This record gives sequence, C-alpha cells and structure tokens, in this order.
Amino acid sequence: MELTRAYKFRIHPDATRQGEIDERLIIAQQFYNKILEKSIESYKNGKTKVSMAQFNRFVKEAIQDDKRYLKLYSQTRCEIEFRLLKAYQNFFRRIKEGNRKAGFPRFRSRDRYKSITYPQDNGSFSIRKGRLRVSRIGTMPIELHRKIEGAIKTLSIKREGKSYYAVFTTITNVKIPKVEDTNPVGIDLGLDSFVALSDGTKIEKPKFMQQNRKRIAHWQRIVARRNKGSRRRQRAKAHLQKTYEYSANQSGDYLHKLSDALVNSGYTSFAVEDLRIQNMVKNHRLASSIHDASWNRFIQLLSYKAESAGLSVVKVDARNTSKECSNCGNIQEMPLSERTYICQRCGMSKDRDINASINILNRATLGQRESHAQGENRQYVPTGNANGLGELRTDKTHPLRDAAIA
Repeated sequence: MELTRAYKFRIHPDATRQGEIDERLIIAQQFYNKILEKSIESYKNGKTKVSMAQFNRFVKEAIQDDKRYLKLYSQTRCEIEFRLLKAYQNFFRRIKEGNRKAGFPRFRSRDRYKSITYPQDNGSFSIRKGRLRVSRIGTMPIELHRKIEGAIKTLSIKREGKSYYAVFTTITNVKIPKVEDTNPVGIDLGLDSFVALSDGTKIEKPKFMQQNRKRIAHWQRIVARRNKGSRRRQRAKAHLQKTYEYSANQSGDYLHKLSDALVNSGYTSFAVEDLRIQNMVKNHRLASSIHDASWNRFIQLLSYKAESAGLSVVKVDARNTSKECSNCGNIQEMPLSERTYICQRCGMSKDRDINASINILNRATLGQRESHAQGENRQYVPTGNANGLGELRTDKTHPLRDAAIA
C-alpha cells in the first residue's frame, strides 16, 4: 500500500539565499494575482470556462508583459496555476452545495503567500552532505532531524515569520499489518475534556492559546499603534506571528503525542464524530475555544497513524450523541452546563462526555456489547478533578499517562 507522508525541516539560508527566496515569493504572489486578474477579465468578456489551457494562455501573455516571471522555475509556475484552478473548483463546488458564502478566489497579499513548490524531483532540488540545493536559489544548510523514508515527490520552500522550512512530500510502499478488531473504542471530543473514551478515560488538553493570550494581546496593541508600511510595524508583526507559532507548535506537539499514545494503547479501532466545524463556530461564545481545540487536526493525525498500524478510524453521525442515553436510547435535552447525564427514563447516571463516547462507539459497532461500549471491564468514577487527569497521573500503568501529562 502506498502512503503519502510530509517531512518538515528547518533550513538556514544566508542573507543572499534569503533574498532569493523572498524575491521569488513576491514574484509568485504577483504571478498568482496576474493570472487571477486575467481570468476575471476573460469572464467579463463572456468566456466563463476555467481550465488549465486557458491559464496557459494567460501565462504566455503575463510573461510577455513582465519577464521577471521567468525567474520562477517553470514547474513552480505550473503549480501556481494548479493552486488557482483548485480555488476555482472549490468555488464552483460550494455553489453547487448551496453555500451562501461560496468564496470566490481572492487576490493574495504578500502576507498570505508564504510558499513556493517544486512539484517534481527531477533535478530541481537535491540533498547532499547536510545541504539542500534548490534550482535558481542555491544551496543552504538543512537540519535533517530524522530520516526521510520513501521516494521524494515534491519540495515546498516555506517562510514562517523569520524562519524558513523545507517540506518534502514522499510516497512509501508499506505492508499494512492485519489487526483483528477486538478492542474498539469511542472517542468524544469536547471543550471541558479534550478526549473522553468509552472505557472511562478522560484527558484534557492544555489551553495553549489562552495561556499566551496576554502576550498576543500585547503585540496586537503594538501592531495597531504602528504606521502601516513602516519597518517598526513589520517587526511588531513578526513578534506577533512568533507568539502565534509558539502556541501552535505547543498544540501540535501535544496532539502528536496523544495520537501516538492512543494508537499504541492496544485499541484496534477508533470511532469519532463526523464534526461540522463551520456550523459549530457560528456560536460566537464558543468559536474561539473550538478553533483552539484543533479537533480536525487531531482526527487527521489519529487517522494516518492508525492507518499505518493497520487500525481504522470510523466517523459516525454526531447528531444527539450527548443527548442520547447509552443504556436505553432515550433522547433528552442536555444544556452545556450539565456535566452529568441522568436519564429521565431508566435513571442511568453517567458523565456526559463518557456517555457520548459510548454512543459514538455503539453507532460504529452496531451496538456490539463485547466492545466494552458500556464499560463492562472498566467503570468510570468521577475523581473530583474536573479535567480527569488526576487518575491518569496516579495510575502509572495507564497507557495514556505520558501523553496526558506531557
């Protein structure tokens, strides 16, 4: 089976190479906007078809108008065309779905165009003796902190603040082990506890963004006071971006450790909710917390790691998982303030999130009781610790302990 993986490494270009990268990022951004501008003009003239053939004609016209675009590697220009074509395809797809905010492709500012891609490993880039060589840019040191496995297909040079990264996409042929699904588990993702498992385990994710809220607000005020276009404003924006990146890296590291722990904890499959984040963030009181929770990112990490281990991740309908009784199926209203589910029909009392995770597992396994959906071999007893980490810290044999306290 072919698996696609991405490897991200820090690179250290000198001042000359930084100038080359920055210049090509600016040219790529202008090239993207030029093709978009010509496609809009073509639409106004009555030509509604959008295709690569049309974009190729626009590219020839753009190069005739400005020879600077030739500084971009030829296949990098093709990749920019594909970016724009994909933006149009997503726009038309959202129109067919009846989405009111279809999102017509927009012009990109310099702050929103941060990478250029070499879509083929055909000599346009290479790694040798700890240095990365890139066509029309030069060579620079690269921190290869882990081995690249598989055949390298693409390279993206990315700028994040004042740092530069090389992102390689690889394809690896691996033999996926066959694992019998004997110990499935349901996972409920929430805000009170980040992960609640159907076997009674609850784990809270540290609120990294909220912990850094004061630093973020500090630099936001400084950016607002600076004159637009000034160097001082650019430096303040760099500090603000660095603060955001620090929080994002903390969150990403935690999600990687937690997903690793789950995959290596003896579970044979995972049932999760098919969440619609765009609809959930319409609640403005919870929108910020929902974005910070990174639920989709966690499911993405869990899915590809489970796939490599021969495990499966099943998405189920998220409707009424918190309102339904996992014992008798009764559905009742459950305000967010109520953290314990007390069934009005059968009298069952269970932690709200654990009850939801059992419902998720039941929907994935069609109510198979041998899957511990009702927690036959493990009973969850609230410890008085709202975040559920107390019992993980005291139980040194628990497989998720290291991920929970990392």
